[in-house]
Amino acid sequence: MANRRPHGFVLIGLFFAFGAAAAAYAAITLLFPGTRLDVLWTLNERGHAGLLGLGKVAGSLFILLSAALLATAVGWFRRRRWAWMLGVTIIALNAAGDAVNVASGGDRRSGIGVVVAGLLLFYLTRRGVREYFRRQQPESAC
Repeated sequence: MANRRPHGFVLIGLFFAFGAAAAAYAAITLLFPGTRLDVLWTLNERGHAGLLGLGKVAGSLFILLSAALLATAVGWFRRRRWAWMLGVTIIALNAAGDAVNVASGGDRRSGIGVVVAGLLLFYLTRRGVREYFRRQQPESAC
């Protein structure tokens, strides 16, 4: 059987890398609020206010999220099975959080998050993607 890379593989890896950068940005702006970097929070002022209310805990959690997403991105491009599992877990947790937010009458935009996360999960759990991470790779193919 051919060892073909699934369509969208690179885009998903870049998605995880972008997520790592976005989470790092959030961490920095939450740990050190009131700087010029806060400008992007104008896109979600309500969310920013809520996260600031959590204090340094929110920033610390975003550091952990950024590290997890960065590890996922690196492992994804190296076709590590653990990276696929971590990616699926992160997206599933995000979908669940958005679904709870929608169900509790929170931000309606979370409904879009549920749909996007659902589509990502559909892609990630397709047979061809799963099998691409199961195949043994020579060590030099990192």
